[in-house]
Amino acid sequence: MAASFWLRGAASGLRAWSRRQRPAAASLAAVCSRSMASKTPVGFIGLGNMGNPMAKNLMKHGYPLVIYDVFPDACKEFQEAGEQVVSSPADVAEKADRIITMLPTSMNAIEAYSGANGILKEVKKGSLLIDSSTIDPSVSKELAKEVEKMGAVFMDAPVSGGVGAARSGNLTFMVGGVEEEFAAAKELLSCMGSNVVYCGAVGTGQAAKICNNMLLAISMIGTAEAMNLGIRLGLDPKLLAKILNMSSGRCWSSDTYNPVPGVMVGVPSANNYQGGFGTTLMAKDLGLAQDSATNTKSPILLGSQAHQIYRMMCAKGYSKKDFSSVFQFLREEENL
Repeated sequence: MAASFWLRGAASGLRAWSRRQRPAAASLAAVCSRSMASKTPVGFIGLGNMGNPMAKNLMKHGYPLVIYDVFPDACKEFQEAGEQVVSSPADVAEKADRIITMLPTSMNAIEAYSGANGILKEVKKGSLLIDSSTIDPSVSKELAKEVEKMGAVFMDAPVSGGVGAARSGNLTFMVGGVEEEFAAAKELLSCMGSNVVYCGAVGTGQAAKICNNMLLAISMIGTAEAMNLGIRLGLDPKLLAKILNMSSGRCWSSDTYNPVPGVMVGVPSANNYQGGFGTTLMAKDLGLAQDSATNTKSPILLGSQAHQIYRMMCAKGYSKKDFSSVFQFLREEENL
């Protein structure tokens, strides 16, 4: 589906969110003015598993927040902490000239920016809008165009590292946008991440994130398959994980986020795969990778297979579980 069609459709079907970005000539002056007013309110939209701890880290660094989430209950603890809670993205834009969005899908981002009560209904000229959602790069580019028409700046800055890194402030941000604006974005993003990397023009942050998550899905499935095979061959799972992690098969899925219950503490596999990064979201990101591969005529044989596996998991009751539940899925699906 073309991004321009999504933009038109958002206004008639979803919830609230509409238009803007600014001429490059005023960029450096605006960066300076934002830096001098570094502790002015920051808007934050989207308080899910990732957005909640990210917003809290901004609070820890002394930034007053203007908060919105489609689920009012998600805002309660922030309101109790003295932060300002408003009733729409437009209200956020009215009260803050630096806004971070952290939303699940492309359509949610379109709604947040371009809907009936979206950010762009009230955005101020010179505002800095940072989208940390993982969405289609073409949607980021379309949003940037709409933002620019309104005299504001849009940057895509998706994240990697998971909920644990969001809590500890050690996320990696992959940033796309006007390079002159990167310093202003980094000021905020460094409060939530230990790595803030400039990738290029708008959309390149999303491109980097899509590639990362495709590799993550492939490596998680590979780790789950290797652990399952080893266990069925009589190996103790903790011993096998130890061996893998001192050998050439080591990866993040094996040494930091092991999918086998009982091997590690503090990861979703130790909590019945609750929390973390949902299977539905992984399937969505793999769909973005598949679309991008089709558009660029890039072969992604393992990426396509991973996409099918995670779609199958969603259809078989794993949609709300962490994506590492692929281990449980493989254990139960002996006839695959």
